[in-house]
Amino acid sequence: MEYISVVLFAEKHGISERTTRKYCAEGRIDGAFLTGKTWNIPADAELPKKGKRKLSPLLIRLREEKDARLKGGIYHRTQIDLTYNSNHIEGSRLTKEQTRYIFETNTLGITTENTSVDDIMETVNHFRCIDYVIDHAMDKITEAHVKQLHAILKTNTSDSQKSWFAVGDYKRLANEVGGEETVTPEDVHKRMKTLIGEYNAIKKVEFDDILDFHVQFERIHPFQDGNGRIGRLLLLWQCLQSAHVPFVITEDLRLYYYRGIQNWGKINGYLRDTCLTAQDSYKLSLDYFKIKY
Repeated sequence: MEYISVVLFAEKHGISERTTRKYCAEGRIDGAFLTGKTWNIPADAELPKKGKRKLSPLLIRLREEKDARLKGGIYHRTQIDLTYNSNHIEGSRLTKEQTRYIFETNTLGITTENTSVDDIMETVNHFRCIDYVIDHAMDKITEAHVKQLHAILKTNTSDSQKSWFAVGDYKRLANEVGGEETVTPEDVHKRMKTLIGEYNAIKKVEFDDILDFHVQFERIHPFQDGNGRIGRLLLLWQCLQSAHVPFVITEDLRLYYYRGIQNWGKINGYLRDTCLTAQDSYKLSLDYFKIKY
């Protein structure tokens, strides 16, 4: 996809650069994303229609607490709970307290001889991924966004030093998950483009639409590694965008979650019930912090 600058978009549509940046920040230009402090706008992006897209009370609070670096709120809890559990599902040996300590102090604290550098780096990177999701939650998801999340997650890990491992890009080698074959590398772009395009075309996103996207994403398995974590980050993104309550898959739900993905399309209730159970737990946090949903 071709991208243009704020200056070119403003000239193309006869608006000011300031207005263009404002539209980008509000998520009103589909597919626009930040690289550092520079907005990248799809060349074929249209001028936003009048009227702001309404943000959910949760997203508003997450952005406020993130910008203030506030500790002890819903942003703080979401960062720690999602990062710890999502990494733990993929084999990270860091404890929840170590995860919390890294987030709160940007240092590691007490370690053991078995502490993995990759576990540490991917924890720090996952915090940054969540920030990226919060910043872009009102943007329509694009392949560029998905690849950027992968690039952030895998930055400075041992995988990033491997010549065959495509950090921030789709896989180059065939892989499988749970003994099941996934989409071949040469077909990933086509399948991802179709998946994202069909999802973005949905006018009113229902909870099952989000779950279906997640299952199809995991079955495509577009990256060499990190697919589970990227998929769950996208779940957060989609819930925030469509004003559905987010959820965190915890250790006690892990096997039910895997069963749900495996059986989706035959018995959708397995995954739906698991995620609704996780959603109920997140609602308790929202109730505690008095955030409407």
